[in-house]
Amino acid sequence: MSLVDVDYERVLLVKPEVFVYRIPPRTSNRAYRASEWKLDTPDWNGRLRIIAKGEKLVIKLEDKNSGELFAACPVDTYPTPAVENVSDSARYFVINIRDESGRAAFIGIGFVDRSDSFDFNVALQDHFRYLKKDEEMAKQPPLENEKKLDLSFKEGQTIKINIGKKTETGTSVARPRPTGTGMGILLPPPPGSKANTLPKPQTNTQPAQQTFQKPNNSSNLLLDFE
Repeated sequence: MSLVDVDYERVLLVKPEVFVYRIPPRTSNRAYRASEWKLDTPDWNGRLRIIAKGEKLVIKLEDKNSGELFAACPVDTYPTPAVENVSDSARYFVINIRDESGRAAFIGIGFVDRSDSFDFNVALQDHFRYLKKDEEMAKQPPLENEKKLDLSFKEGQTIKINIGKKTETGTSVARPRPTGTGMGILLPPPPGSKANTLPKPQTNTQPAQQTFQKPNNSSNLLLDFE
């Protein structure tokens, strides 16, 4: 299913701690700097959630306990002017919040941990990456209908199966099994195995004298693996 067809809300990210700052108005085209904010005294703190519904994505700032909405930032694309990184830190951003009447304002947000800001960026990037992939797949021409292989029997058609060669009595004879080493079925025993060290049968009719052979040193049986 394409993300465009999804008609229910999906929670892409939840961060239980986010800080909000009133920021001075931008007077030039230079990037925002968090060092110009009053970082020690945030104006509000609460919970951040990123919600997606189809193509739409909204960053919501909510009360930790009641879940009451404090501010919302709609995001249409990413990267976007609605979400900007500051130039002097990876943990602070400037977002463009909007109310139901359409009024807009820029505020600063910050995370305690750098990993939280990383997750924030990734959640936004992944959503719009999937949308782009869906759009590219929708532009591809549909595959032509391939002819299906018809394996059904035609009228009057029969097949003959030879299971084995029959003798004059009507019994079947199994096919001979291949022998030899040509196909790798019968492999020679490995060097040093018991098959190569079995004693040869004695042809002397006299009683064999019992002899004892000194065992090899166990270290000689170890292989050197690199």
